[in-house]
Amino acid sequence: MPSHWDSLDASLRESVEQNVEIYERVRPALKLVTRDVLLTLRDMLKDSEVTPLFVTGRTKTVESFKEKISRIEEPLEPGGPPVLKFPDPFRTLNDMVGIRVITKLPAENALVANIIKHQRQLFDCRGDREKDIGSIESGTYGYSSRHLILRTIQNEAVKEYQSVFNPDAVPNGSYFFECQIRTIFAHAWSEIEHDIRFKAEDPRAWTPHFDRQFTATAAMLETVETAFADLHERYEEVRSFWDADGEGAAPLTPNRIRDVWRTLLPHVDRKVDDDWGWAAELLAAHGLNQTMQLAGLLSANRITEVRRALDHRYSPGPDRLLDDLLLWQYGTRHIDLTAEAADAVPHPRRDSLLRRLRQIERYRLTKK
Repeated sequence: MPSHWDSLDASLRESVEQNVEIYERVRPALKLVTRDVLLTLRDMLKDSEVTPLFVTGRTKTVESFKEKISRIEEPLEPGGPPVLKFPDPFRTLNDMVGIRVITKLPAENALVANIIKHQRQLFDCRGDREKDIGSIESGTYGYSSRHLILRTIQNEAVKEYQSVFNPDAVPNGSYFFECQIRTIFAHAWSEIEHDIRFKAEDPRAWTPHFDRQFTATAAMLETVETAFADLHERYEEVRSFWDADGEGAAPLTPNRIRDVWRTLLPHVDRKVDDDWGWAAELLAAHGLNQTMQLAGLLSANRITEVRRALDHRYSPGPDRLLDDLLLWQYGTRHIDLTAEAADAVPHPRRDSLLRRLRQIERYRLTKK
């Protein structure tokens, strides 16, 4: 697998070499453009609603530039002479300056893109596409990345570069560059894939099994990203339960209790069509009527202690577990508020609660 330059037709080499010479001359000034837009983007995102893991930038190397502009495409007519894909690279290439914004979760890619696109006094977005849209629609796998084509506006570093590129032209500070936004997982995949597929020292060292492995790892990474996204979403939901000025103050209707319970204790559930009115009544008996109060009651440590104290023969459902948690927390008060009167005949609930309370008290004695 020879390089594009090595296989380039002799008739096209002179044009490529001329552009490479120009690039070698202007690249130091272009590196300053890269530094300027990199620092601008870092500063822009530093205090935003989403903080990327890191933001990096690079100016295309001379060798990489040479290899890219040596690519050819199909001739205009069958049997015609070969044609360069980028005959005027300084007008058509947008990746000589490249910025990468690396995020933690897929949803953050869109947030970062929107923040950048709204800074219209600094950048004009001239292209925005999802790198993996084609693979999603075709049912295949590739790495996911958001690609923005941005144009600088009245940028002083760009004006300096333009003066070096063409001293006779009036610099306008307008320059196109590429900004890739992707997760840390996609970044790792693409870096390794690029090293093996495109930067391998010996291009002959290749086997179709590599393609298969890259596809498999892309699928696994998508699964991992989805799992972390779900985890983050659940974390944000649970955290909202403790917001006294927001979700934490939401009243405990039967449906609200069901939703909070299924978020905090999804492994202890009832049938989907069950009415949770019983839970609202138990909680209301103790004046518990806000989401934050229920979240506090369903403490993981308290649940663990209750399970140990009562040594349930069968895994309790929500009704039994909630009853036991209230009994643990309020003791005889819970019995007096929710069981039959002491002089009622019969009083099976009172008997059951008293028996369980004695178990709790004995357990507490062993912990002293």
